[in-house]
Amino acid sequence: MANPIVDMRDARFVLFEQLGIDKLTEKDKFKDHSADLFNMVLDEAEKFAVKEILPHLEESDKVGSTYNPETYEVTTPPSFKKAMEAYKEGGWLAMSEDPEYGGQGFPYSLYIAVTEIFIGANFAFNSFAGLTHGAARMIEVFGDDEQKKLYLEKMYYGDWMGTMCLTEPWAGSDVGALKTKATKNDDGSYSIVGTKTFITCGDHDLSDNIIHMVLARIDGDPPGTKGISIFIVPKVVPNEDGSLGENNDLYCSGIEEKMGIHGSPTATLNFGDNGKCVGYLLGQQTKGMRIMFTMMNEERLFVGLQGLAASSAAYLHAVQYAKERVQGAHYTKMQEKGSPSVPIIQHPDIRRTLTRIKAYVDGMRGLSYYLGYAIDCVETTEGQEKERWQALLDILIPVCKGYQTDIVWDLTGQAIQVYGGYGFIKEYPVEQFARDSKIASLYEGTNGIQAMDFTFRKTLMNGMVMFGHFKDEVGKAIADAKKIDALKGYAAEVEKTLGGLEEAFAFQQDLMGKGKMGLIFGNACGLMEVMGDLVMGWQLLWQSVIAYPKLQELTGGATGDDLKAKVKESTEAAFYAGKLSAAGYFLGNLLARTSGKIDALKTEEDGYLEIADESFCS
Repeated sequence: MANPIVDMRDARFVLFEQLGIDKLTEKDKFKDHSADLFNMVLDEAEKFAVKEILPHLEESDKVGSTYNPETYEVTTPPSFKKAMEAYKEGGWLAMSEDPEYGGQGFPYSLYIAVTEIFIGANFAFNSFAGLTHGAARMIEVFGDDEQKKLYLEKMYYGDWMGTMCLTEPWAGSDVGALKTKATKNDDGSYSIVGTKTFITCGDHDLSDNIIHMVLARIDGDPPGTKGISIFIVPKVVPNEDGSLGENNDLYCSGIEEKMGIHGSPTATLNFGDNGKCVGYLLGQQTKGMRIMFTMMNEERLFVGLQGLAASSAAYLHAVQYAKERVQGAHYTKMQEKGSPSVPIIQHPDIRRTLTRIKAYVDGMRGLSYYLGYAIDCVETTEGQEKERWQALLDILIPVCKGYQTDIVWDLTGQAIQVYGGYGFIKEYPVEQFARDSKIASLYEGTNGIQAMDFTFRKTLMNGMVMFGHFKDEVGKAIADAKKIDALKGYAAEVEKTLGGLEEAFAFQQDLMGKGKMGLIFGNACGLMEVMGDLVMGWQLLWQSVIAYPKLQELTGGATGDDLKAKVKESTEAAFYAGKLSAAGYFLGNLLARTSGKIDALKTEEDGYLEIADESFCS
């Protein structure tokens, strides 16, 4: 298989046929670009991923990153250095950033597509760049001129890398309980003292310097999240001219042994054990959480992409295996003695499994790229239109992060199932995809937190305003699908699910009136799951509206055996037919099951809240 990572034809479908990102070149921000240039970038990204990143997937898992307790040094897999140098030379890290800071100014939607390719090639490798991009963006948006001049170009190129340091022992999701302190020095810098844990890529040997974004509380500031500030804390303190100075008073005291992403070191960092760790305030004092969460949309979209990328790679590997693995007679000839064995892709259960995975992958790709496009629209529009795009971004980000990283655990498991027992052994990569992907539901805010954010901040406490903008977008797809006879039934199913989710939220509002807040918190994950099902339905219906007339045109409106014959003759017809088949299975079968989930959200069954703690294990 030339590219067992991403279906590039589908990536182009979403970018150009569904979203129409070529129209972004009509905006001043992207006027120097073109559709041909976008396609060239996609071609080069695919080549780079297959040549420079994918070959190290197995080594990344088996060798992993290692820690030397005597020198406090972290060593990454040997192949990572060469791959990272090639990554830097290609300018991939800052492809969507302002040329003023060393970027190339491409649309964010294109950056998302490229990032999916790289994550699919090696989940662990791309984490170094992802964290660096997020840290640099914080400095770009909130830093002063001196900070931008000192850090941005080096970080966006990759000479210096970055991290985000939020979590502490006993202060994980409850960030407000952190104990890291900052004391102001006479020169305006701060002395940082504290410990941070579970820091992705917290220390490594892939760059000359690592710039940590550290949450801490300045002496005298209030407790809780309102008193938190954020600081730039470099591993090596740079001189004013950008050259490297002395090592800062911080070190890595260990890395975690994990079930997956072994190539990405998850570190514990100690700051200021000798009282000499220097940090620099980023933005305003006590605004650390606001700054961090301004950038959190990007990081949560990045994590949602991990769910998509692992699902896509697992799917493509499973398809290839199913085409090659010969076992059992065709289901129509099982009763005939001596019937020849056929590739397992011809067996109904395997076909159902692969179609199900494909439907989710197509829907997740639609959502992920759509959110990248929404970021482009936020940056190129004004007034109410800008506010509308921001609202869509805000309500869909937790769904992208939470839903896609929940479903990837299921989908990679189903890909393993296609292999049978072979999927459970390390000879094939699908078991690694499953192990590597599990972290995505846990970091950057566990999925329970995503669900609460979606349920409360983005819907109930927002007066359903954001949801109203989302409803309008779904309504457009429904209206378009109703104009096509073959899609009317699917449109009705999406419309029914949308109405059911509105009813479920109305029920939660009634629960609020009754003071049953615990039950709403308990329902949050279920509400996000239904929203995710609806989003998949919306994306697949939207894609079907585009794909159906194109298939008709390519095949002359053929049906039945004639359609099958024409599909075999044309790769383009096969592509559109495949999209419609997967979308049809989701919209005509899987989405119908969401009605039961909605019914479950409209009950007051709360035994899990009332049961005594001791009853969970008697």
